[in-house]
Amino acid sequence: MEPGLTEALTAYDAVRPRLFGVAYRMLGSVAEAEDVLQDAWIRWQATDRSAVLEPAAFLMTMVTRLSINGLTSARVRREAYVGPWLPEPVDTSADPTLGAERAEALGLAVLLMLERLSPTERAAYVLREAFAYPYDQISAIVQVSEPATRQLVSRARKHLAEGRRREVPVDEQRRLLSVFLTAARTGELHDLEQLLAEDVASYSDGGGLVRASRFPVLGRTKVAKFIRAFQPHFWTGISLVEREFNGRPSTALVRDGSVVAVVNIDASEDGIEQIQWMMSPQKLGLLAVGGA
Repeated sequence: MEPGLTEALTAYDAVRPRLFGVAYRMLGSVAEAEDVLQDAWIRWQATDRSAVLEPAAFLMTMVTRLSINGLTSARVRREAYVGPWLPEPVDTSADPTLGAERAEALGLAVLLMLERLSPTERAAYVLREAFAYPYDQISAIVQVSEPATRQLVSRARKHLAEGRRREVPVDEQRRLLSVFLTAARTGELHDLEQLLAEDVASYSDGGGLVRASRFPVLGRTKVAKFIRAFQPHFWTGISLVEREFNGRPSTALVRDGSVVAVVNIDASEDGIEQIQWMMSPQKLGLLAVGGA
């Protein structure tokens, strides 16, 4: 490799984990985030790097803007997605940092709520809340004034706060997930209903490739009956492997050595508020669960 490219690669590799952390939070997809990083690397090679005073800041700006553009086109594709779209899970058991100092904007439920924001709002929120960037730097990256940047972050916070209840601690989330899966496997309707908040929502992302509900299932009674309905056939041959996906307690459902689903919940003092069933083979294909 040419000396100049060696230096370019060194500078790029030094910040790559953080770049991935931003791109993933922006796009909710590992594959799309990797595409952005590959595009950024190609552009970085072609850049007059002698004129770049701060490579890390330059690369972060490039990746954020590419992610904003990528999110705009991704939303068009997601309008045609079969069934509920969920973010692609990342195994943070294997990569606990995910390039970030904070776990903010990483949980699947939060990533799903980030879909409500405009691409620029999402970028400003991610840079501020997940990476603690100062407002003046965010302003330069998203190309709006500093007062407008503060408004973007404030609006994003308000959007995300709407309807959110205070979560229970991580250990209680883990316990509730375990008890929920036990009830789901046995099909005990009463036990399921006792765990669920009244307005619980269940999302199943099969991407049209596997059998899964193509609509969110809403409400305690409907969700409990839905889970009981598929109990007789779904759990055959399934083993449960506890892992951490997106910084949260999660469980991989494994059959014949392959991950067939990842189950994640969000819970408050009112019970389980949301259940995410990631079942799309395209989003599970890269996951490997040791010891299964």
